[in-house]
Amino acid sequence: MPEAVATGTRIRILAVDDHPMLREGIAAAIARQSDMILVGEAVNGLEAIQAFRTTRPDVTLMDLRMPEMNGVEAISAIRADFPSARIIVLTTYKGDVQALRALKAGASGYLLKSALRKEMMDAIRTVFAGRPSIPAEIAVQIAEHVAADALSEREVEVLRCVARGAANKEVAIRLHISEETVKVHVKHILEKLAATDRTHAVTIALSRGIIDL
Repeated sequence: MPEAVATGTRIRILAVDDHPMLREGIAAAIARQSDMILVGEAVNGLEAIQAFRTTRPDVTLMDLRMPEMNGVEAISAIRADFPSARIIVLTTYKGDVQALRALKAGASGYLLKSALRKEMMDAIRTVFAGRPSIPAEIAVQIAEHVAADALSEREVEVLRCVARGAANKEVAIRLHISEETVKVHVKHILEKLAATDRTHAVTIALSRGIIDL
């Protein structure tokens, strides 16, 4: 028997995502659960903060990529005012870097949008019970890269430019640095990501959530 039902309460849930169809799907899935109730919705991080203050949910489902304010920023803001807030990230990204950012911001769980409805309900109940909920594939990625050197902010900027097809000279102009400095950054990026070339580095960075296009 779910813990909420056993205690005679229902888990109060706030859903935050800028896609109406996803929110509708979440609402429909929650409506079928005897131990859950949807108490609010929001379409961006700013709305999420206000909705959290108004509804005080037990568990918040938070998208990462949204207009106005992204999910990581919203999680940080909510947890700053409500340290006990339990938040599950909903995302299409499997990358360890995105997951770590969310967890460091205070998320209690990480759930891929491609996950089955049952997995979502299980994650909600797990986090409501005070336990973390991280998919095994994400946990493995985090463990694999935990000792790796993180890219600096400047290296990420350079890599974003490279991912958009910019040559070293173009990157230098865009970032107001010398072409030689760009070459040094690219060299460090390849080393840190264990990449064979620029294209390989972009592929790795996209898969790990270091950058997105």
